[in-house]
Order: sequence, then structure tokens, then C-alpha cells
Amino acid sequence: MAAGKNGARYRISATPAIVVAQLLAVAAIVLMLVWILRFRGGLSLKSNDLRRLLNAHHFFMLLGPIICVGQAIMAFKTIPGRRRVRKLVHMFLNLVGLVLGVLGFFAIFTFLKKDGTLLDLDSLHSWVGFATMCLYAIQFLLGFTFFLFPGATLMMRANMKPWHFFFGLIIFILAIISSATGIVRRFSLIGLRRGSETLVLNFTGIAIILYGITVILSVILP
Repeated sequence: MAAGKNGARYRISATPAIVVAQLLAVAAIVLMLVWILRFRGGLSLKSNDLRRLLNAHHFFMLLGPIICVGQAIMAFKTIPGRRRVRKLVHMFLNLVGLVLGVLGFFAIFTFLKKDGTLLDLDSLHSWVGFATMCLYAIQFLLGFTFFLFPGATLMMRANMKPWHFFFGLIIFILAIISSATGIVRRFSLIGLRRGSETLVLNFTGIAIILYGITVILSVILP
């Protein structure tokens, strides 16, 4: 922490927030895997076991719209090299996140089809999640078109950049909210009570929320 020129302002480096974000990302993934593999019977996109399909939805949505997007947001501070290299890494991570999100959508719609009901689409989690993925796809398409290929003029890119940054953070926040409401939804579906599984799932949700907070903090700090 360094003092400002007038001695009245203090600035904190983004590095601690980035390090904590990485640790929380690992914690969220590990806790999710423990929950899925230890308590819920694993995951699969092809299994006739509906639990495994639902688990695949949770896992892919965690890796894609949350972990990958968070890493993409921080890429401009975590990736060494020229700005163009960082931009390409940012785009690649967002692309991976989008693909994983689509796989998560495939898993949940396959689950609903085999389950024979679409009632879950009435939940707040479904509405927020669907809106998040739609906005994510639009954001990726616009970002790729304006900043990579074919690329806009310098003035158009300058005008677009703050809006791209703003809506990127909004979409990331919506993904965190969708994840939190999804965990609450899963609690109600399987009727969890006090126990080790409840603790693992709760700590998974806490790790995801804290990961979102530290990612946002890392881009706010210098």
C-alpha cells in the first residue's frame, strides 16, 4: 500500500485480489467435484441417470460463465506480454466459457426432456441463467467484431470499450447470481438438511460468490 502525492490517498495493488481469486477458483472447482463425485454419483452428458445430467449442468456452468469469464476479465492484468496477446487470451477464455456454457445448457435441457417436465423454466434461476447466456453470446459476438475481426475504427473502438467493460462485468455478476439461485434451487429439489453434503454445497456457493467479488475487485484496483 503506497501513499498518494498529497499523503491523503492510499492505493492498493490488484495483485492480492488476483491471487485470492485464483485460490477461490480452485476451491470452488474442488468443492463442486467433491459434491458431485462424493454425494451425487458423478456427471455425464449421455447417461440415462438424470442426476448425472443435472450434475453436468452445474459443473459446466461453473467452469464456463463463472471461472473462464472471471479469468478472461483478469487476463489484462494476469497475462504477460503485449496488449494484443492479452486481448487474444481474453477472447479465447471467453470462447471456452461460451462453449462450456452451451454444454451446460445442453445438459439441463436434456435433463428436462428426459424428466418430462419444463416446470423448472419458471424459476428465477432459469430466467437469470437464460438471460445471462443470451447476453454473453451477444457480448462475445460484438467484442469479436469490434476489437478483432474485422475490427472497427479507432474512434468506434474507443467508444465501445467502456460499454464492453461495463456489460462484461454485468454479465459476470448475473452468472454469479444465477449460480447462487441454482444452488438454492438444488437444495429445494433434493431436500437437503444439515449434514456434510449441506456444508460442502454451502461452501461451494460461498467460494463462488467470493470469487466473483475478488475478480471485480481486481479490475477496480490499479
